[in-house]
Amino acid sequence: MLSGGKAAGLLGVVAAALLVPGLSAPSGLLGVSGFSGGRAFEDLKRIVALGPRPSGSVALAKTRQEISRQLKLAGLMAEEDNFTASTPVGPVPMTNVIVRIPGDQKKIVVVAGHYETKRFSDFRFVGANDGGSSAACLVELSRVLATRKNKFTYWLVFFDGEEAFGDFSETDGLYGSRHLVRKLAASGELSRLEAVIVVDMVADSDLNIHRENNSTPWLTDQVFTAARRLGYGRYFLDDPRYYIDDHVPFVNAGVAAVNLLDFSYGHGNRYWHTAEDTLDKCSPFSLTIVGRTVMATLEGLEQTLK
Repeated sequence: MLSGGKAAGLLGVVAAALLVPGLSAPSGLLGVSGFSGGRAFEDLKRIVALGPRPSGSVALAKTRQEISRQLKLAGLMAEEDNFTASTPVGPVPMTNVIVRIPGDQKKIVVVAGHYETKRFSDFRFVGANDGGSSAACLVELSRVLATRKNKFTYWLVFFDGEEAFGDFSETDGLYGSRHLVRKLAASGELSRLEAVIVVDMVADSDLNIHRENNSTPWLTDQVFTAARRLGYGRYFLDDPRYYIDDHVPFVNAGVAAVNLLDFSYGHGNRYWHTAEDTLDKCSPFSLTIVGRTVMATLEGLEQTLK
């Protein structure tokens, strides 16, 4: 990125909500209050413990294994979409991870984010927020979506190769999303995509998500309306920014897409792409805010999209 009886089930939802101290479940539908930032934060801890996870590394392969293990525990199967990317440092093997959750309709809504970290040779970059938080958020969203009756078919996509090896350009960066768009266009499946929501750097303990002007306006409005309805409006700022992230290849291909990104990570974004992007700068509360806002957005789309 650049600049289960019913009583037992309800008790489970409340317990999940209380994993984040001081945060009660908002009034709303089961999917919203079912998202646990505390549970997602445990996923984040396990991912960060694997260390730096650049594309093509052993650590990233172990990250895929951990993601697949957690999804399997939720009754889901992870599909690996393997490809080789041409990068400034030569060919690099990459793997998108895709989880498909069937719904009543064949129309597809995608929630995505990247799970690799940028490659650095001069310091140890564990990417707790940048790469870790999006992966953890997607794992927890998968758990919630797996337990509800869905109108749409949902794909949870963990992109490899979001980070550029040099400077972001049309050929460097966004490798996984650009690959998937080309693949879906070739198969004819791209026309089934109703919306794409991309999350990135969403665990910052001082959360500020700006309206993003490369995103589809009506879908951005859906997200911001959902956030305000849940009482999270102060974390979603109407002061716009422009970001290059994994939503852009979809927008360029004519698919509605929105980017949820906190690019004010530390004062002046001083933690971004530094050794200071560590677990102590991240918060389960922020993961809860973003995860529940995404779920509320999905539930809204199920009501409004025909």
